[in-house]
Amino acid sequence: MYKCFFKRLFDIIISLMALICLSPILLVVTIWLHFANKGAGAFFLQERPGKDAKIFKIIKFKTMTDERGTDGNLLPDEVRLTKVGKFVRSTSIDELPQLINVLKGEMSLIGPRPLLIQYLPLYSKEQTRRHEVRPGITGWAQCHGRNAITWTEKFKLDVWYVDHCTFKTDVDIIFTTIKKVLQRADISQEGCATMEGFNGHN
Repeated sequence: MYKCFFKRLFDIIISLMALICLSPILLVVTIWLHFANKGAGAFFLQERPGKDAKIFKIIKFKTMTDERGTDGNLLPDEVRLTKVGKFVRSTSIDELPQLINVLKGEMSLIGPRPLLIQYLPLYSKEQTRRHEVRPGITGWAQCHGRNAITWTEKFKLDVWYVDHCTFKTDVDIIFTTIKKVLQRADISQEGCATMEGFNGHN
């Protein structure tokens, strides 16, 4: 009953309250990033697969510039990541605009993170099960390593959540996420500004 009905109601109520309460912070961060990103804008929209792999556009605060090298390609993430962007990312503020995705029904507060479209053909049959529920702003994998664990470990945790989605689990994830955000834990993978891309093996 919770997974089929009350979870969506929970998402709507909490995300709406959060957007109202956090609106002053969202406004300040938007203006801050507008100038820090050197004209690249404050928001980042990208197509991601949601429930049943249906494509939607995720909304995030943009933490990098669009600076390119002499070859015309974007510079590495660690070069384009601004000081402001690093702070916004380390505090997970960059995820807050996704509350709009939650209200639209494209995402949930809790669920497997929506990843890149190009990863879809790389998943095993078991890993594909992560798309049986709406993707989340945070999730079971984010509470157990986030970007500091391997992709294989992350997908196992995602599938575990699909099979154990309860109100108690979601509440536990919310409180654990808050704790990790305050500690700024597991933000990036060792040696990377964010996390190494998934190639179907790691």
